[in-house]
Amino acid sequence: MSNIPNQVSEFFEGESEAINPLWQYVQSLSPETVTQLSRPASAEVFQVMERNIVGLLGNLPSEHFNVSITTNRENLGRLLASAMVSGYFLRNAEQRMGFEKSLQSAEVKSSEKE
Repeated sequence: MSNIPNQVSEFFEGESEAINPLWQYVQSLSPETVTQLSRPASAEVFQVMERNIVGLLGNLPSEHFNVSITTNRENLGRLLASAMVSGYFLRNAEQRMGFEKSLQSAEVKSSEKE
């Protein structure tokens, strides 16, 4: 049987002492840059991300229920990682859709000229 939780704990033990270039870079970013990087590029991506996170957490309407979610650091990290991967995937899909629309538009314009 795998002992992943202990491996994760061991990984984080020396984290404060070790130099982590990514974390240093993130800390050096201005709040405006972090806000810009955190914001989805379109309303469609935002809606899909929101539905994904609601699906992961549960879908009880907060206006009818006093919803409180508790978790530990490891599970919160997994949720964050899942949201980041989903966001990365959705952003790439959005870009690809834009490229395909541009190509289709260019093909239509090219065929109209002929």
